[in-house]
Amino acid sequence: MTQKNVELKYCKMNIAIVGTGNVGSALATKWSKSGHHIRLGVRDKSSFKGDELLENPNTEVFEISQAVELSEVILLATPATAAVTVSESLGNTAGKVIIDAMNIVMGRGPEGFSNTSDAVLASTNTKEVVKCFNTTGSNNMEDPVYQGVATDMFVCGDSAKGKKIAAILAKDAGFGECYDVGGNDKFELMEQFAWFWINLAIFQGQGREIGFKLMRR
Repeated sequence: MTQKNVELKYCKMNIAIVGTGNVGSALATKWSKSGHHIRLGVRDKSSFKGDELLENPNTEVFEISQAVELSEVILLATPATAAVTVSESLGNTAGKVIIDAMNIVMGRGPEGFSNTSDAVLASTNTKEVVKCFNTTGSNNMEDPVYQGVATDMFVCGDSAKGKKIAAILAKDAGFGECYDVGGNDKFELMEQFAWFWINLAIFQGQGREIGFKLMRR
C-alpha cells in the first residue's frame, strides 16, 4: 500500500471522544466539521449536558464502550486522575488507536504512573497508544492560527499507525505541522512540555493566547 493510499484510508475516521470538557469539545467540533464521524462516549447518556455538540455535523452520543466499539480512533481527554478508570471502561480496544490528550499537573494523576499514557497502555489491550493534543490550551484547539500562521502540534509514542493518524487529525484541526517527538519513552517529556505552556500562560502571566511554532533558518 502506498503512502498516499494509507493517508486516504484515514481521510474520514470514526472517532470516539471520551471527555467532553474544553479540549474534547473543541476537537470534536473541529473534526466533525472536517467530515469525521464523532462518537461522544459518556458514562450516562441521560445525564449528558453537551447538547450543543450534537448540533455539530456527524456527531452522536453513546455509552463509552459502544462509542469505542463503533470507532477506530479514541481520544481520551478526561482529567488525569481518571486515566485508569476511564481506560478500563473502554471495552475491547484491540487494534484501535488511542490518542491520549491528558496531563498530570501538580502531581494529580493516576497512582503509580509518571504519565497518563503509560497508565492507558497498562489498562487497555492495544499497543497503539500515542500522546498528542496535550501541549497547549483548548483555546488553541479552537483557533490555532496567530497572525495568519498556524501553530504546531506534537506527538510521541511507539505506534507508527497512531502517530500517522494523530498528524492527520492535527492538520484537520487547523494546526500547521505535527512533529514526531519520539517513542513511548517521551510520554513524560510531552507532559513536561504541557506544564511549560501552563507555566508561561498562567503562572508567568503571559495569558492563554500563546502557542508554539517550530521555526527553521
